[in-house]
Amino acid sequence: MGISVTSTPVKLLTPTDLGDDARKALTEAINPLVADAFALFVKTKNYHWHMSGSHYRDYHLLLDEQADQIFAMIDVLAERVRKLGGLTIHSVSQISQLQRVKDDNEDMVEPKEMIKRLLEESKGFTTRMRQVHEVCDKYNDVATASLLENFIDETERRTWFLFETQVS
Repeated sequence: MGISVTSTPVKLLTPTDLGDDARKALTEAINPLVADAFALFVKTKNYHWHMSGSHYRDYHLLLDEQADQIFAMIDVLAERVRKLGGLTIHSVSQISQLQRVKDDNEDMVEPKEMIKRLLEESKGFTTRMRQVHEVCDKYNDVATASLLENFIDETERRTWFLFETQVS
C-alpha cells in the first residue's frame, strides 16, 4: 500500500548521509502526511465552495485562507521526501490509500458541522505530524523536523481559528 523506497530508481536516489534505514522510515512516515495534506486541502475547499448561511462571508474567506496554507505544505513535504532519496505520491489512488483524513461526499453539510469536522481533522493532522517528528528525531533528520515544527504551528493556528468560530 505504501510507496517503496527499495524500488527507487538509481537516477532518483538522492544521496543522503542519513542512511538507507532513515530514508525508508522517513519516506514511509512523510508520504501519508502528503496524502493527508491533499485530502485536507480538498475537504477544506469543498466546504469553502459549499458554505452557506449567515456567516457565509467570514467562513468562506477563512476556509479559502486555510486551504491555501494547507496546499503550500504539499510541495514542501513531497520535495523533502525526494531530498531524502525516496519516492513520493504519484497519483490520486496513492493518496486515497495513504490518507487518514476522512472524505466528505455529502451534498449538504451545515456550516457549524463543517467547522467542527475541519477542527477535528486539524487536530488529528497535528497529532500525526508530531508522530512523524518523533521519527525525524530518531534518525536525526533535523531538516524535516524543522519543517514539521513550522507546519505544526500553522496547523495549531488553523485549529485555533476553527475553534474560535464555534464559540460565537
